[in-house]
Amino acid sequence: MPVIDDFATWEPVLRLLRAANMESLAAPGGHVAGRIGSHSWSLPLQRRFPPSGRAAQVADMQDEFRAVKRVQSALASAGRNDVSFVADISPNGRAALHLIGSSPAVEAGLGPHPGSLLLVEDAVPEPWRRLPEPAPGAVPAPSVDLALLERTLRERVPGAIGATEEELVATEARLGVALPDELKVLYRVTRAKWEDWGDDYEAAEREAQAVGCQLFPLDDLYIADAASRPCRWEFGAMEAVVTASDAAVQGVVGSPGWIVFGDNGGGDRLAVDLTPGPRGHTGQIIILSHEENIGADLVADSLTDLVLNGPEPESVSHRTDRPPVVADVNIRSLSSVQAAAHAGLEVLSIGVWDSEPLSLAPVIGLPRLRTLTAYPGTLADPLEIAELTGLEFLKLGPAEWRVLLDAEAVPRSLSAAAIEVHSKGGRHPLSIVDLANELLALWDRPPIPRTLLEGDLGVVS
Repeated sequence: MPVIDDFATWEPVLRLLRAANMESLAAPGGHVAGRIGSHSWSLPLQRRFPPSGRAAQVADMQDEFRAVKRVQSALASAGRNDVSFVADISPNGRAALHLIGSSPAVEAGLGPHPGSLLLVEDAVPEPWRRLPEPAPGAVPAPSVDLALLERTLRERVPGAIGATEEELVATEARLGVALPDELKVLYRVTRAKWEDWGDDYEAAEREAQAVGCQLFPLDDLYIADAASRPCRWEFGAMEAVVTASDAAVQGVVGSPGWIVFGDNGGGDRLAVDLTPGPRGHTGQIIILSHEENIGADLVADSLTDLVLNGPEPESVSHRTDRPPVVADVNIRSLSSVQAAAHAGLEVLSIGVWDSEPLSLAPVIGLPRLRTLTAYPGTLADPLEIAELTGLEFLKLGPAEWRVLLDAEAVPRSLSAAAIEVHSKGGRHPLSIVDLANELLALWDRPPIPRTLLEGDLGVVS
């Protein structure tokens, strides 16, 4: 079996990369970088187009497949899922291959560039620490009718096998919450186990139409708390919990009162909501989009309503007249940091900018500012960041991080950080890895390991 740390394992890949990138490799600082995983890879190769009128075939990429397969076999032998690399190849054929390993303190990034740096172990973005607000005045909707719900379900799914009381009690014990009466009625009619339908797809479809969703069996019910919606730091730090005064659903990531019981067939989960928003009802039905990191939308004001009338048309999210707690300053959004500044600001993102660099003075002292991302070259004085004492996530370009590191001014309040890299910034990827390791060292976190393999590919004939 090929060995991942053996230059010979990589030689076929390196030869292909040299042939495809000779001009860029010969330039000062020239290099190639990529990633190979167990089931996919990303390499800077220019693939040949098939003859006109014929689709691309495996034979057109046979050399690439063979070369990559050799590395994938080595990964499997080493028990690893993927590896990133950077290679410097001189005109005379001498090659230095840098294998970039993974660290438990670094999220996966693009190619050789690291993702977010997890400076505090097990820390999560602020929205993932937020619990729903109490709703002591919330009551069930007037549409709740247990007898009508049961009668309708039994008419629609005759012969269905219902759950026993022991199964319902066991589910409550597992979840740590009492099941709402409507949900108990539903499962007393049908326990939604596939084997009960005897591989009868039409029967399963009738049940889905009867309920208004693809119903989960009791064993698959779960609480959609924040931990059930994991999110990478670079995305989670940009979210914020906002619940308008007229909202039916609270804008949290998750809730101990969201009991997921079904799916809409497209990956979005339906849940009973026991912690509704200011204008919601206890036991209302909400949907959690698989394309969203936070929040949920109202589907029906009760399970009875869902079964009798189906899901409501997609509603428009509630707006608020308050200034946005997440603000974007760039050439197409807000035109200044001053325009973004207000006491409730939590997230400030400074994007592509074509005017003079910006000062952070307007947001210094804001009590809730916790996230700052700034595109390289957009800050007039990166040292102003040292005065933002409540930051938990910071994303900057390499030059800005260098200023903070040299001045020993990296905010110690951070829980995570990230390095913004220009796609055409001209920086060698290894310098970004080194910068990331400097930041990790400040928190005594595990560094990103590197392995150097050297060899000779010979002169191109």
